[in-house]
Amino acid sequence: MADKSGLEKLDFGALSIAQQQKLRQFKINTRINNEKYLREHPETEVLISDFLRDVFLKRPTDIREYAADYFTNPNLCLIIGSKLQGDPADTGTD
Repeated sequence: MADKSGLEKLDFGALSIAQQQKLRQFKINTRINNEKYLREHPETEVLISDFLRDVFLKRPTDIREYAADYFTNPNLCLIIGSKLQGDPADTGTD
């Protein structure tokens, strides 16, 4: 039965021990793969950091519209590339 938040209560007996172990290993492998991906793609950290920096500085009224504009900027690849090269002055999102 659902609680006040609308979420189902946890059923700790729903998975067998083997299923729990498989799920735990899946979570570990997923986390490892995500870490590898992020290490292989430093542009993701720059992209997210730059976006959040802009949001905190500009405090847009409509965050969804702002995000859509930010991530569809035709110059975004160049902006992130220049930041990866070490040019923090290039925001390109004015």
